[in-house]
Amino acid sequence: MKRNNKLVVVILMITTILFSACQKDPYDDVVSNERSIEAVTLQDGLAQIGPAVVDRQAGTVAVKVLVQAGTNLSAVSAQIQTSYKSEIKPLSGEKVNFAANNNKYKYTITSESGKSREWTVELIPFTETLLGTYTIQKQVVYGGTGPEYGGGEVIDFSAKPWLWSATTGPSLELDNRLTFEFQGVTAEGKTYGKVTNSAGADGKYANYVFIGNPQTDVNNFYRKIPIGEGKWERDYTANVVKFTSSTGIVSVATFRGAGSLSLGNNNNKTITDSSFDFPLEGVDDYSKIYSDYDKVVRKPRRFWVDVKKL
Repeated sequence: MKRNNKLVVVILMITTILFSACQKDPYDDVVSNERSIEAVTLQDGLAQIGPAVVDRQAGTVAVKVLVQAGTNLSAVSAQIQTSYKSEIKPLSGEKVNFAANNNKYKYTITSESGKSREWTVELIPFTETLLGTYTIQKQVVYGGTGPEYGGGEVIDFSAKPWLWSATTGPSLELDNRLTFEFQGVTAEGKTYGKVTNSAGADGKYANYVFIGNPQTDVNNFYRKIPIGEGKWERDYTANVVKFTSSTGIVSVATFRGAGSLSLGNNNNKTITDSSFDFPLEGVDDYSKIYSDYDKVVRKPRRFWVDVKKL
């Protein structure tokens, strides 16, 4: 009886395999009409800034490229990913002359079905706008437990000097200079370089210690830009700037231009020139709600270092 059962199992397995082999692929007769560029990556050492921006409707691709002295755009090799089973002309990786036509080149993508579409790839010369020297104008925090109940507030540190020591507090940063220097581009298209936070005429940096009750060291929240020399890295995809101190401490900010930010619950932040906008993670404390201690120490939410380029 057991032998018969084994035989039945073997027969079923063979039948299943034969049946599966006879099944027709439902996509065998489907011919693709897709003729798109999906992605473009520059080669031969050209520094591409961020991913290519593909506009399928317009049939265009914009690629930011760092142009420096000696950069040659007359023999550019680009790895071009196209639609499944499509063909591209000129071939992906073939050197082409972008310089001859205002940094643009036309590629033809032909689908499996034989339909063609012309695409324009444009190389956009890139300038890192972060570079240069800045003065620190303001340091501003938005914090508070229960902002929907009126617990939130936007506080300019200079407007409440009694929260800090006059000899060691945030006011010491207002004569500082921030200098950003360019060093290169990562394989992922992020720019990077050196940042120098120079103490001003007083030769001092702030020690962020809240002197209310209770006195609390809050350098973990507000020492976001490194003292002295550090590193910066700008990610254009995420729209953030990463600071790394000489001791390896990392902080991340959005670099914003002039404008007004609505924070909700009638709280707003105005940026006059530029600002580094750091997210903070405080802890709700309803026992301290409405107090400066809650807004600055317990539940700070965002911190801005407002700067102006010289």
